[in-house]
Amino acid sequence: MASERLVMSEASVGSFLVALFALLGAAHLIGYLFERLHQPRVVGEILAGILVGPSVLGQLHPASSSAIFQVSAGSRIASNELLGFVYWLGLLLLMFVSGAETSRLFSRHEQRQVAWLAFTGTGLPFVLVVLASPWLPLDGIMGTARQHTALLLVIGIAVAVTSIPVISRIFFDLKILHTRFARLVLGVAVIEDTVLWAVLAVATALGTSAALPKSEIARHVAYTIVFFGVGMTFAPALFQRFSRVRWNMLARSSPIGYVVLVLFTYCALATRFNVSLVFAAFLAGLAIPSDARFKEALETLKRFSFGVFVPIYFAIVGLNLDLRQAFSLRVLTVFLVGACALKLACVAAGARLAGFRKLDIVNLAIATNARGGPGIVLASVAFDNGIVNSVGYTTLVLLAVLTSQAAGAWLEYVLRRGWPLLSGADAVAQAGEERVGETVTRDSEAA
Repeated sequence: MASERLVMSEASVGSFLVALFALLGAAHLIGYLFERLHQPRVVGEILAGILVGPSVLGQLHPASSSAIFQVSAGSRIASNELLGFVYWLGLLLLMFVSGAETSRLFSRHEQRQVAWLAFTGTGLPFVLVVLASPWLPLDGIMGTARQHTALLLVIGIAVAVTSIPVISRIFFDLKILHTRFARLVLGVAVIEDTVLWAVLAVATALGTSAALPKSEIARHVAYTIVFFGVGMTFAPALFQRFSRVRWNMLARSSPIGYVVLVLFTYCALATRFNVSLVFAAFLAGLAIPSDARFKEALETLKRFSFGVFVPIYFAIVGLNLDLRQAFSLRVLTVFLVGACALKLACVAAGARLAGFRKLDIVNLAIATNARGGPGIVLASVAFDNGIVNSVGYTTLVLLAVLTSQAAGAWLEYVLRRGWPLLSGADAVAQAGEERVGETVTRDSEAA
C-alpha cells in the first residue's frame, strides 16, 4: 500500500495563513484597544472574532468574509481543520499555564477568610442551582448528548466559577496584584476552579458517554475521577523528582522542551483513558517543577502562547458566536440576572461571615463574579461534548464576557475615586503592600 504524503498543498497553507492573519491581527488590535481603556483584553479578543466572523463582517461584506474563511472546497476543509487545531492548542496552553500559576497561588495566609469566601461563594451557589433544577428552563439549551445531569452540573459551574487568568490580568493592569485584596480573590479562585474543574470532568464524562451502557458510563466517570485525583496528588511529586534525576538529559539541556513534553504526556495518557484533554492540560501545569530554570521556561512558553495561540483561541470563540441565529435575549437575560444575583449574594454572605464590611463586601463580590477564561472554556467544553447547544454556548460565553467586563470596570472606578479596596486596618495593609510592590517594580526596572 502506497504511503500518503504528509504535506499540505500550497493553496491550503495559503488559505490557512490568510485566516490566521485576520484572526491574530484583529485579536491583538482590539485587545490592545481594550487594554488601553482599562478593560479585560480577553473581551477585545473575543470581540475581534465576532467582528471578522459571520455576525458582523459576514453580514456587512460577505465577499470579504468569504475571501478570508470560505475559499475553494478543498482549501476550506484543510483551513478549518488547521484552525480547529490552533483553537485546541490555544485552549490547552491556556489551561496548562493556568494550572502552573494556580499551583503557586496557594498560601497559608488568610485561610479563614478565604475558606469562608470559597465555601459560601462557590459551594452555596452550586448547591442552590442543583436544588432548583426542577424549575430551571434547561430544555432550551440542551445539547445533542441529551444528558440532563451533565447539563445541570455545567450550569452549576457557570454560576459558581471565578476566573483566575482574567482577574489576574485585571489586577496586573490596575497595579494591585501585590495587594491583600488580590491575594484573597485569587486564593478563592484557586479553590473554586480546582473543585469545579473536577466537577466539569465528571460532567464531560457523562456527556460523552450518554449513548453507552451504564457500566461503560460508570467506568468512564471512574477513569476521570482517578485521573484527576492522581493528577492533583501523586503525579506532581513524581514529575518533580523525575526532573532532577541525572539521566534526564531533556530537562537539563532544554527545560522548555521538557515542560512541553510534560503537557504532551498528560494529554497522551488522557487520550488513552478517554479523559478530557482540557483537564489533562490543567493538571499538567500543576506538575511543572518549581526550579528557576523551569520557571523561566514556563514564562517563555507563556509569553509565546499569549502572543499567538491564546489570542487566536479567544478570537475563534468569538468567530463561533453566530449572534444572528444562536442567540436568545430571553435566555441570556435569565442566566445573566440569575447567575450574577446568586453569585453576588452568596459571596457577600461569605464576606460578611469572614468579617468584612460595606464596600469591602461589594468589591470582593464583584471581583469574584468575573468568570472570564474558565467560563469561556466551560462553554467550549460543554458545546464540544454535546452538553449544551449553540444557544447555550453563546449564552455561557456572553455571561463570562459581561461579568469580566463589569468586574474590570468596577475596580477601575473604585481606584479612580480613591476608595480603598479593603477598608480600615486592611486598607493600611493594602497601601503598604502597594508601596512595597511599587518599590520592587522600580528596583527591577533599575536593575
